[in-house]
Amino acid sequence: MMFPVDHALIIAAFLFSIGLLIVITKRNTILVLLGIELLLNASNLNLVAFNQLRPGTLDGQMFVLFVIIVAVCEAAVGLAIVLQVYQYFQTSIPDSVSEIKE
Repeated sequence: MMFPVDHALIIAAFLFSIGLLIVITKRNTILVLLGIELLLNASNLNLVAFNQLRPGTLDGQMFVLFVIIVAVCEAAVGLAIVLQVYQYFQTSIPDSVSEIKE
């Protein structure tokens, strides 16, 4: 059963817009990482939707798998950096961190 590509693209554009809005407006680092995850999920939805235009191939799904792997690595490294910065500066607001000392 196939879903219309147009609907998937509209939902992906909506997700991308929300993620971009979060990245631009939020000051909390964790929320910025959440916005980046929404951007990546929107691109995954686009890849799967466009893959339906070529039935019988799995190219879109393979790219989605790689994007998911990159997103997991980004989340793990990003959260580790946020935790270390919070432990040192006692804030998770990126504007409040002026310099990093050893």
